[in-house]
Formats: sequence, C-alpha cells, structure tokens
Amino acid sequence: MVVAGDVHSEAPEVVVEFLSNIMPFNELNNKKLHEVAKHVKVDFFPKGVKLLSAGETELTHLYLIQQGGVKSSIVDDEGEVTLKDYRGEGSYIGALPIIRGTVANLDIETVEDTFCFLLPREIFLDLINTQSGFPQYYLKSFSEKIVTTAYTELRSHKMTRRGDEDLYLFSMQVGDIVKQDPHSVAPDTSIQEAAKTMAECQIGSLLIHTQGKPDDIIGIVTDRDLRNKVLAKGRDYNEAVDTIMSSPVGTVLSQSVCFDALLRMMSTGIHHLGVERRGKIIGVVTSHDIMLLQGNSPYSLFKEISKQRDIRGLYPLSQKIPEMIRNLIKEGAKAGNIARMISILNDQILERLLTLLEEEMGQPPVDYCWLLLGSEGRREQTFKTDQDNAIIYVDPKDEQQRQAAEHYFKAFAEKAIDHLVNCGYPLCPGEIMAVNPKWCQPVSVWKEYFQKWVSAPDPQELLHATIFFDFRTGFGKASLAAELRQHLNVISKRQELYLLHLAHECMAGRAPLSFFKNFIVEKDGEHINKLDIKRQGLTPFVNFARVLALKHGVKETNTLSRLHVLSKEKVIGEELWAMAVEAYEMQMQLRLIHQLNQLEAGILPDNHIDPASLSDLEKRMLRDSFEVIERLHSVLKTMFPVG
Repeated sequence: MVVAGDVHSEAPEVVVEFLSNIMPFNELNNKKLHEVAKHVKVDFFPKGVKLLSAGETELTHLYLIQQGGVKSSIVDDEGEVTLKDYRGEGSYIGALPIIRGTVANLDIETVEDTFCFLLPREIFLDLINTQSGFPQYYLKSFSEKIVTTAYTELRSHKMTRRGDEDLYLFSMQVGDIVKQDPHSVAPDTSIQEAAKTMAECQIGSLLIHTQGKPDDIIGIVTDRDLRNKVLAKGRDYNEAVDTIMSSPVGTVLSQSVCFDALLRMMSTGIHHLGVERRGKIIGVVTSHDIMLLQGNSPYSLFKEISKQRDIRGLYPLSQKIPEMIRNLIKEGAKAGNIARMISILNDQILERLLTLLEEEMGQPPVDYCWLLLGSEGRREQTFKTDQDNAIIYVDPKDEQQRQAAEHYFKAFAEKAIDHLVNCGYPLCPGEIMAVNPKWCQPVSVWKEYFQKWVSAPDPQELLHATIFFDFRTGFGKASLAAELRQHLNVISKRQELYLLHLAHECMAGRAPLSFFKNFIVEKDGEHINKLDIKRQGLTPFVNFARVLALKHGVKETNTLSRLHVLSKEKVIGEELWAMAVEAYEMQMQLRLIHQLNQLEAGILPDNHIDPASLSDLEKRMLRDSFEVIERLHSVLKTMFPVG
C-alpha cells in the first residue's frame, strides 16, 4: 500500500523513460539522462493534499507529475481565491521559485491521487546553468504564463463575474476528463458482439483495432452508428463491425484544453474524439462529457439551433450568442478562439436557416453556394457584424433555366436576408449582399469580376473589392467556391500588379503612434480622444496577411490561419509570426471586451476605444502591438518595393 510521504527511489529505467518524453529533459543525451535519473525519487500524494503554500513552502525539489493532477491558486489581500490553472501528467511544479531562490509563489493542491518524481533543487539548478535548452524552455514557459496572466487581468478588470461561473472549459485538459481506458475489438467482430460489449461496459463507443494489434486503432463505432446504420436499415447483426465503423478516428491531444475539443466537435460534427497521448489513444471523450463540465455550454446552444424546425424559432436562439460569448471571455478564451466560436454559431444559424428556407421554397433550378465575405469570410466576427454575403451558382444551360435561376435566387435571397436581420445581423450599408442582383451571379460572371479586379486594377475600385477576396463557403455547393478560389490563384500568378496596389495601400496606413509613442486619437467629432481599434490597429494585420496569402496561393481566409501557413512555408519568420499573432490577439481582446461592455450598457457596439480608460498594462501592451505594424510594413517594402 502506498501512503503520502512515502518517498523512495525509483528504478532509473522508469525515470529515464518518463524524462525522455517531456520537455526539456528529452533534449538531454542518454548518458546525462541516466545521471539525472539516479537522483530522482518518487512520492505519492492523495487527492486533496496541499503540496505547496504560497509565501511559506521552501522548495527543496522540482516536482514532475508522473500521474494524477494538481490545481494552482492564489489568495488575494481580501481573502478571495483565484484559480490559476490545472496541471497534469508531464507538468512541473516549483521551477520559478527554485530559479529565483524564493519560497513558493502559489498554493498547489492535488485534485486526484498523484505521483510525482522529485528532482533535487541543486541538480535542477545545475541543469539550468549547464544545459542551454533548460533556461530557454523555462523562460518561454514563464513568459507565456505572464502573458496569460496579463490577459486574465485585462479580462477581470473589465468584466464583472456573474454567479458561479467555473473555468473548466479553459483550465481542464481533455486527458483529465477521460473516465476509463478505451475498449476496442478486432474488425471481424460481429455487430451483435460489439453491441453486447458496449452494453456490458456501459459505454457509448467502441474502438476498432487492426487484427492482432490492439494498439493500432483504425476506426470507431458509436451507439448512433448502431441506431442509424444497423437498426434503421435492418442490417444483419452477424456482419463484421468494420462494415459500420467510421475511419479514421478523430483525435485530440490529451494536453489540449476542453475548449479545443469542443471547437473540434462543433466544426466537424464529430461527437466522439479519441484522446491521444504519445501517439496512443488513451480514452474517448464525448460532447456529453464536456457539456457536463459546463452547464451553459456553447455546444448546448449549437444543438438547440440544429434541432430547430421553424425559421422564426432561430430568432431568439441567435440572441443567445452574445451571452454565450460573454461567458467565454470571462472564462479565459483567447480572442482568436472566441472569434472562431462566434463564427461556428453564426454558421450554424445560417445553415439551419437556409436549409429550412430550401424546404419551404423547394429545390433550386441549379446548384449554388452562399458565400460569406469580409470578416464573416475570415471567421473574425465580433458583436458588431453586418451582413456581407453573395450567391454563386452553376451557369444555366439555356435561357429557360437562366430565368428560373434568377427568379428563384432573387426570392431566396430576399427572404434569407430578412430572416437574418430578424436574427440580429444588420444589413450591409454598402449593399454587399446576395439580395443585390450584382452579387447573385453564375460562376462565369464571378470569374469575370475577379479577372477585371486583378488584370486592370483601378486602385480605388480594387480597394472596394478587397471584401470579396476573403470569401468562403457559408452554405451549399462548396466546390463552386473552391473553383472560384482556384481561378483567383491562377490569375494572381499572371497578374501581380494588383498585389502591388494592395501592398502599397497597406503600407500607407501608419501605426497610430506619435514620434514619442503616444496614441494618435481623433481630435474632434463624435469619437474625440478615441482611436478606431479595427481600422487603425487590426486592419493592417488583416491586409498584410491577405496580400501575402494571395501572392502565395494560400487558401485560408482567417488572418491568424494565414499567418500560420505563411510561417510554416517560410514566407515570414517564426519570430515575426509569433509577434503578429500576439499583437493581433491582444487588440481583438480589447475590441471584444469594449463591444460587450457597450452591449450590456444598451449601447450599439463600435470600434472606438478611449486609451485613457485603459490600465497601464493595457496601454503598454497596445503600444507594443502597434509597433509590430511597422515590422509588417518592412516585410512588404522588401517584397513590393516602390517603383
């Protein structure tokens, strides 16, 4: 029987295997690993044990969690406990106090029975001093935590908490909610045997492994498969289970937070994800598991929308999105993830609305695709989201079909736009909507539009057209949008003059900072002493990513995704990519919080922020983010020199 405080030596081979799989120890050579392992001991701590007390505990060892998990928290001067994070297998405890030579800076408590490897303080400090990868790793880790803390403070100072809002979606790792080891069967197991196994084990899914190789997972069968593929279709229960399995298995890394898994489920329609650790599936997590963590989960709203059978029933559901997003901001979501969640929920409203409208009006004469443009196309909506959409449809084969298509899509667009307005999505002031006949056209006309914009660009007309370059599929035949994107990529390679215009326009907009690094604000008018965080701060990042994406044929439309691809393809350096992402996220965070506070005050949301209302930390971070704009312009000047 293992008891708390039962510190004992562990077999070096066990320690070496563990260390070789976690950063930064996996960078040590085999000899050094074995040398370090000799000094490591193991200790067991039951659930609920306080390992460290902030301001009191002296750190004699670095704790490396081998199994189990802990939570870290801090108590403020008023006695309020703030949860900082959860840490699971492979995480460390106590590095910062050891390096700084101080007592513990956080309260650490086990949330389940936990085994820790204990590395003596002096051995750890020796690694810091002699192994270049160690200080670099922990400095990066500390920096990330400082940034996260800064964002948390930004949120908490600007937002008021409602009720008992837990932080599980963003603090709990997926691996921490896996309830049991996975169950799997061979592919030739009968459907009846598989169903019996699921019933006996009281599980909703069963993994399928390669014949004779239990760790090689090739598919999954769920209770939904048994209902829809077997019972509903009267299949023979003696058939092999691999005839109804889904393959490959959708997976999520065990160290991912639950919110990442939720986003994956909602964007793909997958309800069961294999939880992967070191290349092996250690369990299965379901949408239900995550919903239990968070009673007011975005997934519950997502399901409500998908089940709605009346278009007017979507009106009140769409009004729930701001409150859902408010909770995500408070819980700790990054701005990029919040924008993705807004897009997923908005897309679900659109998908359900147009599906029901099709049922009401009947099938269209030709296939079509409802295009999303601008911020909708980039998946960067906030609380102020005008409608920017269009329709592209297959070229009619004759005059009769042409007239039928025009008549159908005119009526379809008018009804759809009206319903979207009632759902809370305002009309586009510039009439860039499918209801405008100019933006409801067959494929051939859309190709002519882009050919005109690209081949003989008038700079002003081109700037007005940039909203169209960020198009993506919203509903309907996705292959039509893909065909248009391919056409754009081809003509972009032949006609780069328009990219030059876009790049120079991007460089013309300077960062809103004076020579002495003061914010440049409006001098008069309705928004006096305020700056437009969208136009002056975020747009330069959007424009930069768009120009390079068009130049290099990147299909992504989201700004952060474009920057990521450009970094992976070595178009921009990793350092610039990281700086741009951090700067963009920070500004988006300010914008979201600003707009949400306006909504709660009954004010129509806008993008005009008063720098005087920001904390010193926010002002410094905002200045830093604006300075990145000059770095982006330097890259463009190299690629698109004047003259």
